[in-house]
Amino acid sequence: MIQAGGISLQALAVSQPCLEKPLWLLLAIAAPALVVALLVRRARDRKRRLRLFGNPETVARLLPASGPPPTGRRVFLLGGAALCVGIAMGGPRWGTERTAIRSSGADVAVAVDASLSMLAPDAPPSRLERAKQDVRRLRALAPGDRMALIAFAGRSYILTPLTIDDGAIGLFLDNLDPSVVGQPGTSISRAIRQGTDLLLATPTAADRALIILSDGEGFDDEMDVRAAAAHAAEEGISLVTVGYGTEHGSTIPLQSGGATTLKRDASGEVVVTHYMPDLLAAAAEAGHGTFIPATTTDKAANIRRALSTLRVTQRAVEEGEDRSPRFQIFLAVALLLLAIDTLLADSRRAPRRGIAYSAAGAAPALLAARASAIVAIVVIMPGLAPNPAPRGRWTPPYAVTATQSQMPAGQAASQVASMRRAISAGDRSLRTLYNYGTALLASDSADAAIAALTRVTDARDPDVRYRSWFNLGLAHLRRGLAAPADSGSSELDAALDAYKRILLDRPADADARWNYELALRQRKGGGGGGGGGGSNDAPSNTPPPPRPNGGGAGALGRRQAEELLNSAAREERDVEGKALRQNPPDMPPGDKDW
Repeated sequence: MIQAGGISLQALAVSQPCLEKPLWLLLAIAAPALVVALLVRRARDRKRRLRLFGNPETVARLLPASGPPPTGRRVFLLGGAALCVGIAMGGPRWGTERTAIRSSGADVAVAVDASLSMLAPDAPPSRLERAKQDVRRLRALAPGDRMALIAFAGRSYILTPLTIDDGAIGLFLDNLDPSVVGQPGTSISRAIRQGTDLLLATPTAADRALIILSDGEGFDDEMDVRAAAAHAAEEGISLVTVGYGTEHGSTIPLQSGGATTLKRDASGEVVVTHYMPDLLAAAAEAGHGTFIPATTTDKAANIRRALSTLRVTQRAVEEGEDRSPRFQIFLAVALLLLAIDTLLADSRRAPRRGIAYSAAGAAPALLAARASAIVAIVVIMPGLAPNPAPRGRWTPPYAVTATQSQMPAGQAASQVASMRRAISAGDRSLRTLYNYGTALLASDSADAAIAALTRVTDARDPDVRYRSWFNLGLAHLRRGLAAPADSGSSELDAALDAYKRILLDRPADADARWNYELALRQRKGGGGGGGGGGSNDAPSNTPPPPRPNGGGAGALGRRQAEELLNSAAREERDVEGKALRQNPPDMPPGDKDW
């Protein structure tokens, strides 16, 4: 049973307070003590000087009636101000805020050759590691692009759908090796078809691009590669092929039980793999794209230049969640205490009659001091006050209503019609788009629901963003479960991506964990790569995981959630490896399994 609990509102967890610079607390302790010592010393020095001046009773009659401000009051005001300044310098933080920047980018699928030949060290440390480095650098050069990762060897395998999540991309890059794909050999044509299908399956207003990173040593027929590249060009996808390795070649080191051996062919001879640019150049020519040879130094920069003409679309790139800075509160309190001390001190300096200057002459100075304090409070304090809506976070002037996916069909259709009329009348608010997409989901209009909910996933409000991601994943999960074997992999990948985002942010969400595990098990049973030529295994009959206990899940933290997802990814690879051992794949033409 698919869980739809993400449709209801849930409270955000408030992070624990912390200090950016704890050592500044020493200032918060030392500064008030110093202020108190100076004020006490000043009061004692004044009394000593008055005793030296003459008879205390006579001197008292000559002094103004107001006298100096009480030392105890000034200790409280000035000492408190120093304490607040010291705490503010420590950088106190509490509460949560999401940081996001508006950016623009295209949709890019990167297919990385993960065959055994990519382990050759002729492009130190290896061809595969060089390709990974270029992917990371390309990601740094274009953080606004949505990127998908595909691993390919004898078949292709989708690692991540189109996403702007650098953490997910980095996670799969770190774990990318020949064991991820399992099928021996190298099929560039399958990788091109897989990347084309993946890009076309996701609606977007931006241009699309497919990047192939390989040493070119494949068993494909050149005509198949050209046909796949030409189809990608017909669909408006820009193709870039990048080569790795050297033409004089290298042996392939293999790690087994801590020992290093060399790859041998079926006859026992040591394999020497060579960089073969012909297939890569042919693909780029047929796809009207760009070929970047292995001798190019900065491949990532050249890829970026080749994609510089793509049409981009605006999107919000989320940079994570952090505690909100609260130093402004303490600075405002310090300023207020100083202003109070100034006002009270000036009020005691009103001159007595008979003194050498007149009260009328002192009034302007007194008014000026008070005016200065008022200006400081009215003008400066609002600038120091904490922003009620932290940077990157927006609280809309409405409460997003929950539209249950289990609503009757008639009610869902009525809700769809109502929301459609509101949108036609010009209401494009996030609430309306969210409710429209959720009502479409409840009425089994998954395609339209995905299009509507995708427009809400960049919302700044965490509740709206959370619920839109949950229902978007739910729509993809339903389509993946309903699809025939091997044809719903991209939908299941999209569902996994949506629920992974939720779990990294809300590890205690039992419904999201349930749906994630359900999608993951179905993804394993479906045979893997999908689209571009995976296996034809039937869906697994493994029962879904036990229903997670929402009560005890709240103890998980972000790191534990990441470990849970990493463990799930490792389990997925183990299942793939076991299936390959039980059903050995067909050898590529010519027994060229590298």
